[in-house]
Amino acid sequence: QVQLSDSGGESVEAGGSLRLSCALSGDFFSEYAMGWFRQAAEKEREFVAAISRSGRRKYYTNSVKGRFTIDRTRTTMWLQMNSLSPDDTAVYFCAARYAPWEHASINQTDYTYWGQGTPVTVAP
Repeated sequence: QVQLSDSGGESVEAGGSLRLSCALSGDFFSEYAMGWFRQAAEKEREFVAAISRSGRRKYYTNSVKGRFTIDRTRTTMWLQMNSLSPDDTAVYFCAARYAPWEHASINQTDYTYWGQGTPVTVAP
């Protein structure tokens, strides 16, 4: 059974940086497209970034372009977050979709597996 474990969230001051990690167990990580989504208090969950199985395709929501970087190795996916602002405060979820072709999706309905979420708080 595929399981995702996301981690790395904590409280930081505005302008700071964090690195979130996501590990997949139960199957071959290299055959999954991965994504990050976030949900702020009283808001719907939204797309943040996505990466294809090879890492060649990457997508970002406009608000994080130039500040966040998504990447992956053979076993782990990361989200490097720089220049954080209070607007980035949310619970961040990693997600996985079985996609042994070169594909990355910005739609959360395309993802099958989800991490438990890791909270990020950015103080002004």
